[in-house]
Amino acid sequence: MRLQESKSGKTEWKHRSCSFTGGVPRGWFLITCLLVFIIILISYTVRMNGTNCTDPAAEFQYQLFPVVYIIALVVGLPGNLAALFVFTLRITPPTTFSVYISNLALADIVILCTLPFRIHYHLNRNNWVFGDSACLVTGILFFANIYMSICFMTCICLDRYVATVHPHTYLRVRSPWYSVGVSVVFWCVGGVAVLVFILMGPLKTGDDSSGQSCFENFARTEWDERLRPYSIASLVFCSLLPSAVILVCYPLAARRISNIRTKTAQKAVRVIYAIMVITLLCFLPNHVVYFLHLLQRMDVIQSCSVRAAIYNARRVTMALVTLNTCLDPVLYFLTTSYFRWEWLRRSWLWGLMNRSRGVYSIAGHGRQYTATTNTLDM
Repeated sequence: MRLQESKSGKTEWKHRSCSFTGGVPRGWFLITCLLVFIIILISYTVRMNGTNCTDPAAEFQYQLFPVVYIIALVVGLPGNLAALFVFTLRITPPTTFSVYISNLALADIVILCTLPFRIHYHLNRNNWVFGDSACLVTGILFFANIYMSICFMTCICLDRYVATVHPHTYLRVRSPWYSVGVSVVFWCVGGVAVLVFILMGPLKTGDDSSGQSCFENFARTEWDERLRPYSIASLVFCSLLPSAVILVCYPLAARRISNIRTKTAQKAVRVIYAIMVITLLCFLPNHVVYFLHLLQRMDVIQSCSVRAAIYNARRVTMALVTLNTCLDPVLYFLTTSYFRWEWLRRSWLWGLMNRSRGVYSIAGHGRQYTATTNTLDM
């Protein structure tokens, strides 16, 4: 590909210099800026709560969570349902990439199905009224599929990295059966963990005179005997490790792809940066604050003001991680031209455009439209 793109040594050197100055350093600059923003946000929260040594309240959460969850439902549910339909039934034959995208959309849909219960919970000032069993099932499905989402995004990252940096190896493992097998393993492991957690019975919460808590404010004995191993394992294997893989592999893949001056390669770079932004904006702040939350639960952090700051920051990062279900459709939109056509065709904008242009159906271009269903832009 490089030899075809560069007809002389001088031209090849020009492409290398342009891609290096405009590609990877810009990505790492974005990463650095977002990490600095996270640190400033946490530091500001600590200062705002430096004199508060009572039980944390975070009154803003009663407005924040319902608003964010409603936005996630309105934007994320149609987008993920359309993606599941397109990547499962319309992309033929299936590819490793389309299999991972389909599973990511499915995990997002499961998260979104639990949000109506959580909206009612927060509007009722964190008072759960649906019973212990419903709390346990919806809570574990919500958090488990957040981890499933980051795992499937990591699979997409590794798939694109191997395809770009090690193309000869990718030719041997590009069969969709590999991605199907990986997805089945993930769902089986997650399903077993969820089933064991549910069979262990409802979670006991601490004393709360304001109402019945759900999946928060756990009793000390519940944390020590049941939640500690799950929390540590999920933080390491489902949070920090996948995020590290994404933040290391994708800049390397972007550097390699940016040396290829084709339209498809540039689309791939845009998708890479989209996934990095989703990880940095939605997942990484939650991982950092959750790590501090674990230190607090294990009494490593004992300062009352810092505990209050962590509690408030965790409210914000939990809202951010839910916005992942809204941003994933943007990834689908960038990934395949067919998804763009299908999304537009099913929207009111398509009818408006057709009336303005005097076009009423795309069926007349059946051959051209069908051809796009068999290809992915990445």
